[in-house]
Amino acid sequence: MAESNAVPVGEKGYQADVGPWGLDDELEKTPELQWPRNIEVYDAMRRQDAQVVSVLRAVTLPIRRTTWRIDPAGCKPEVAQMVAEDLGLPLLGQEAVDTRRTKGRFSWDEHLRMALLMLTFGHSFFEQVYQIDDTGRARLRKLAWRPPRTISRIEVAADGGLVAIEQDGISGKDAPRIPVDRLVAYVADREGGNWLGQSLLRPAYKFWLLKDRLLRVQAQTVDRNGMGVPIYEAAPLPDGSTMNADEAKRRQKEEIEHGLQLAKGFRSGDAAGAAIPNGAKLELAGVKGQLPDATEPIRYYDEQIARAVLAHFLNLGTETGSWALGSTFADFFTMSLQTVGKTIADTTTQHVVEDMVDLNFGPDEPAPKIVFDEIGARHPATAEAIRALLQYGAIRADDELEKHLRQTYGLPAPDPTTARETPAPAPTAEPDPQRGGAGVPDPSRHQR
Repeated sequence: MAESNAVPVGEKGYQADVGPWGLDDELEKTPELQWPRNIEVYDAMRRQDAQVVSVLRAVTLPIRRTTWRIDPAGCKPEVAQMVAEDLGLPLLGQEAVDTRRTKGRFSWDEHLRMALLMLTFGHSFFEQVYQIDDTGRARLRKLAWRPPRTISRIEVAADGGLVAIEQDGISGKDAPRIPVDRLVAYVADREGGNWLGQSLLRPAYKFWLLKDRLLRVQAQTVDRNGMGVPIYEAAPLPDGSTMNADEAKRRQKEEIEHGLQLAKGFRSGDAAGAAIPNGAKLELAGVKGQLPDATEPIRYYDEQIARAVLAHFLNLGTETGSWALGSTFADFFTMSLQTVGKTIADTTTQHVVEDMVDLNFGPDEPAPKIVFDEIGARHPATAEAIRALLQYGAIRADDELEKHLRQTYGLPAPDPTTARETPAPAPTAEPDPQRGGAGVPDPSRHQR
């Protein structure tokens, strides 16, 4: 076969310049947002600013709240059951049944919460840890989170693949190196060999920074001008004073120094007061003219922070002035959440579920996959909806349904000793052919 027609089995180009950091340092031009300094910045943003906290919770809570399941996807029942047990998730089409204690077992809810930190920091790494059970199978014990602030080095191959990560050494021990076959890497918006990802807060950084500065100025403005600035004016020399010029200058300097201390120590309060020499003046001077209002710029910065994650509905009532566009904003936002959830599901399926199947059943065994209920697709189970479902045979009444309805509507538990028979349905009217509609009830069809 000619070389030009040869099957390409190797790579000539590259995605990442071979090195420890990937591409992030080269692309990020803001010094404080270059890794690893950006970890401290994003951590401060998510802990200090109310709007940033609201934005992150708006993104993460619906993903955490939806139901996650194991889809067998045609694999063997024992394979799907093992994966479901280890991850603590129900199988698709079945309810979760697990009476065992949760202490010391893997928690999917906790893992999902930590995995979603990739949105804050751009990445979230986990180390797989297994234990061997009595049958000789490798069972998942934990996915141990490796905090971004502890990661000191990321090895990336020329083709963009992840090789390993290293953490800072502690207590005199060597820096631990975790190879990729033991890693689970959740990375937001990865491009090429950039395994650091991009934080969801990156576009909001400048607005957060300007807002933070403006809040400090606003607080200082209120503090300085709410009461006014104390100004002390020294008393003039008494008439007929015999002091020479040097003595008068020294006396005036001493009085001004004492007056400055008095002005600096002046505070408002029930016991506040001051004593000054005869002829001296102490007054509270405010700013002449109108003080700058920082409310509008601060509101604008909050709106831009919400825009960074398509959370426009957080601005309703301020940015748009009404709730008219709420459903449109929510649709776009929900689609973005679906995308984030799919990223989590695909990564966990490839690097957790398939690894578990490989270890226990071999690389040729079909593996199940992780799926989740569509976010925002749940409908309230109203009494009218349940009645219609029962009437048309879509569902059948059973003990579990009754238990659920009693709990939902706050009804007491059933008492078999006082239970009454369900009354017969009311007689239906027989259609009257001559009138083309419903007629009168037929008494011959019902016994009195």
